[in-house]
Amino acid sequence: MTEAVNLRERVKEPPSPLLVESYYRGSVARAQHHVFAHEMWVHLAHGLMLERQGIITRDAMAQILPEIIAMADAGPDAVPVDYRQEDLYSYVEKLIIQKLGPDIGGRLHTGRSRNDLNATTWRMALRTELLAVLALLADLRQTMLALVEEHIGTVMPGYTHGQHAQPITFGYWLASAADALARDHERLMGALAHCDLCPLGAGALSTTAFPLDRAWIAGALGFTAPLELAYDAVSSRDDALEAASALAVMMTLLSRLATDLQNWGSWEYGFVELADRHSAVSSIMPQKKNPVALEHLKAAAAMVQGAQHAAMACTKNTAFADVNDAVTAVNEPVLDATLRSRRILALFQEVMQGLSLNKHRMENAAREGFGSATELADVIVRETGLSFRMAHNIVAIVVRDALAEGRTAESISSAALDAAAQTLFGKALDIPAAKLRAALDPAENLLGRNVQGGPAPDTMAALITRRRDALAQDREAVAAINQRLADARTKCWAEAKHLAPPP
Repeated sequence: MTEAVNLRERVKEPPSPLLVESYYRGSVARAQHHVFAHEMWVHLAHGLMLERQGIITRDAMAQILPEIIAMADAGPDAVPVDYRQEDLYSYVEKLIIQKLGPDIGGRLHTGRSRNDLNATTWRMALRTELLAVLALLADLRQTMLALVEEHIGTVMPGYTHGQHAQPITFGYWLASAADALARDHERLMGALAHCDLCPLGAGALSTTAFPLDRAWIAGALGFTAPLELAYDAVSSRDDALEAASALAVMMTLLSRLATDLQNWGSWEYGFVELADRHSAVSSIMPQKKNPVALEHLKAAAAMVQGAQHAAMACTKNTAFADVNDAVTAVNEPVLDATLRSRRILALFQEVMQGLSLNKHRMENAAREGFGSATELADVIVRETGLSFRMAHNIVAIVVRDALAEGRTAESISSAALDAAAQTLFGKALDIPAAKLRAALDPAENLLGRNVQGGPAPDTMAALITRRRDALAQDREAVAAINQRLADARTKCWAEAKHLAPPP
């Protein structure tokens, strides 16, 4: 075996064992797990392109491609590694040369660098992960919309600053969360679009004098197009940074939703209860039912945020060039973020499906918390013609007095309103009793909130239909990308087998 096969001819010493343990071992192991299958696909496509362009003879490529196909079929464990080389390709090429010799086996790397090869395979790995995240996100959105429809009339308090604000429904809260998740879909699709560009053919940083067909190989690998400028192609991983950022934003939302559910599941609220399968118990307190799924979800969100920060920190203050810290090191935290995000999306969907609601307690809380005060002020405006600020002042005095006397919102009377109005403005209001009762009833309150984006049942029903249509379109867009990749892979494998049929 020649030293050239080991790719260490420029240096005299073997790599430091400390470097191997700290860097090479983990890097190669991650590549075996994440990019082996993608790398095999790249080798086939690159080999086909070299033969198409007349750069390598058909006879030579007919010997190389079967070795790649056999390696792909056998899986990553069939490629011997000792972790003394820094990347997976070093071992792949070594094995090919062992099988075919340096003359034939050494031709596959023509017109290519590990720079553009690794940039391509890791983009393919991230592309696969993002598509998996998007599919799970769509599943969660579907579950949320189903729950929106189920709870379109489940009245509860709405909160601002942790205080009762106005009556809403649980379905309205869910719909707002579902809309935020839809924007997460858009952000992830944007990251995917920037990831879905092919660096292959960029070489080390300035392409090559060999007549490569970069557009063909981008299509053969399922990419939408080449990442055109070679220097950019090997120097930039903003696609990974964008993906990590989009994941961090999504997980931050899920953490906020989990925080609400955890609060609402406490004894003090008593609105919701997690399924037993998402809960744990105390070793000493027999009454405890702890929301461990939600606590885990919030912790995982923090880890995804940390991964995003780690990826940014790896890139910060590096040269805009092919450097390991900016281009390679980001793969570990970003793919960790995709894995955690996938797990949490699936778990959160299951938590939502298993959630139990105490509707009676939720509605009572909406009645007790003076959330109907805004509607009462609006009724005064509509019935009397007073300005809203005048009506606001009247209701504020009445609510203050009711709280001081330990009374609920439903105890507010027309006489109390008249007394406050007389004190402030020297005139009675004479609000009809029926209007007053409707204003103070949370469910009745909601019926009038039919302005676009409001929680009125009719408004929400129409919104659900539109959101389901949008979700269906989003699913179709993701399915189309998956189909494009599957078709490209099938075609590439078929062409490789046709060029080099088995003996």
